[in-house]
Amino acid sequence: MFTGIIESLGTIKRMDAVSGDVRLTIESDSLDFCDIKLGDSIATNGICLTVVDFGQNWYAVDVSRETLARTAMQNWSIGDTVNLEKAMLPTTRFGGHIVSGHVDDVGTITLMKKDARSIYIELQVPDSLKYYTATKGSITTDGISLTTNLVKDNIVCLNIIPHTAQRTNIDRHWYVGALVNIEVDVVARYLERLLLGNKDSLSPQASITEAFLAENGFMR
Repeated sequence: MFTGIIESLGTIKRMDAVSGDVRLTIESDSLDFCDIKLGDSIATNGICLTVVDFGQNWYAVDVSRETLARTAMQNWSIGDTVNLEKAMLPTTRFGGHIVSGHVDDVGTITLMKKDARSIYIELQVPDSLKYYTATKGSITTDGISLTTNLVKDNIVCLNIIPHTAQRTNIDRHWYVGALVNIEVDVVARYLERLLLGNKDSLSPQASITEAFLAENGFMR
């Protein structure tokens, strides 16, 4: 479990093909390695990955085909900067929101512009995720806990303050057309499950739609 508050930045040092999937090696001079051990979870650009090897300032993780297919990792290259967050402790100050590190899909940045000292961003999420977003809700983007200022159909509007831009990989790797990892608020996932009941077991395509909400009295 994570909070979406980025601890440090890392650099992808190796990407090795291993029997059909990938082993990544990430190096960081700012991440605290003193309490890292084998089997620990580290969110890497929002993806919960398990440490399988580590050294003084690096760790290695194995990445499955499922993760490669569902995330923006397929576009990563050696030398890229990634956002890092170690799994939270029970004593951790909860500064963001509940983040599982299970990426739902990939979004595309469609607009970036200056807004006073902040950066205004419009992020297009897949149609399958748009009903999980809400104005003034939370969304995890490349592991960063962000507040959605406004939602327009499948466009999520965000404002990035200077501190966030400087402490994450936004300044280096976000641009119009860039693909980013998206994790929706876990509360929205469970709410859908409660509303659908057994319908998802009858049809793998079942989802919350405007018609479903109207049929069940949630819209007029």
